[in-house]
Amino acid sequence: MTTASTSGASLDPVTFNPYDYDFHDDPYRVYARLRDEHPLYRNVDMSFWALSRHADVMAGFRDSKRLSSANGVSLDPAAYGPHAHRTMSFLAMDDPRHMRMRHLVSRGFTPRRVAELEGRITELTRQYLEPALDAGEFDWISEFAGKLPMDVISELMGVPESDRAELRRLADLVVHREDGVLDIPPAAIESSIKLITYYVEMLGQRRRNRADDLTSALIDAEIDGDKLTDEEIIGFMFLMVVAGNETTTKLLGNALYWGARHPDQAAAVLRDRALAPQWVEETLRYDTSSQILARTAAVDLEFHGQTIPAGDRVLLLVGSANRDSRAFEDADEFRISRDSSNKLASFGSGTHFCLGAHLARLEANIALAEFADRVEEFEIDESRSVRVHSTNVRGFASLPTKVKVRSA
Repeated sequence: MTTASTSGASLDPVTFNPYDYDFHDDPYRVYARLRDEHPLYRNVDMSFWALSRHADVMAGFRDSKRLSSANGVSLDPAAYGPHAHRTMSFLAMDDPRHMRMRHLVSRGFTPRRVAELEGRITELTRQYLEPALDAGEFDWISEFAGKLPMDVISELMGVPESDRAELRRLADLVVHREDGVLDIPPAAIESSIKLITYYVEMLGQRRRNRADDLTSALIDAEIDGDKLTDEEIIGFMFLMVVAGNETTTKLLGNALYWGARHPDQAAAVLRDRALAPQWVEETLRYDTSSQILARTAAVDLEFHGQTIPAGDRVLLLVGSANRDSRAFEDADEFRISRDSSNKLASFGSGTHFCLGAHLARLEANIALAEFADRVEEFEIDESRSVRVHSTNVRGFASLPTKVKVRSA
């Protein structure tokens, strides 16, 4: 393993392995060294380059012609390549193919359809939050944050309530990685196949009988006679499970975790629920759930005096970019009062800006506002907390929580 940098060799060379469990526990120490010592990092053993500074990551997002998405956004070998669009939809496409797909999907996945979900998101939030709070002690992930986002996606797509718990279980298995496993494990592959099979059957039912849901809207989406194929619709539905579900679950977990670690910051929101969106935005910056996105160099690229050859994989380190002091004052401080929305790397930038950003923010804003309405103070048990281990997504599989509920 080697690194490339303009700063010369180090007596204690930094090692960046996205699969390493120690890295998952705290990636930010590694990110800091990468930004300072190796702004262009080369991992020979795993065949990738990495960009860690905010300016480079944001420029990488916007440079969609020279940094291709056609092989997908995951480092996992089985998920990387020309087949990636089957499960990652337009995330694994370049223009004009990407823009065609995005425009068609947008005919069904409209801002109006998302906005109309607000009332239902509030109902689902209360449905799961109230019994958990009444218990006083509960697991924030299994009892709340792991249920809400998947149910919102299922509500949007028209999945019956009786099937949602099983789809949540399968979605969890899709992203989990065991220590030392450097590719998609068998359990994730099996779960992916089951999810795809479910959505294929549901799509067939909707082709026979339309409903008032996103699945039916995607079937009917049309631009000048051009319509989505079944494969394209299934790819987008699977993308929603990962990008629209897991990242939002982890966002809610990270928000509660860092709120508990910084009680003075959380206390401000508990006093005024109107500050919930600021809690969400600072969590997106400080410890975003989507940490790493892959690209492929379409041509030779020059960064920091080094050349990335055409065809090589390039990782854009989103989590590092959001902690770069070159872009954010006191970047390692968790401070919900800061305004960083115009510099956030969390949802990307340019032509691939996250289509579901508004839905993720809407869910998180409602969830944390409802939590603030009902809770006077809270704490989490770090000793019993369990992290999810993934190369792309950062968050918790379990977050034991204790609350003091407001008196009526």
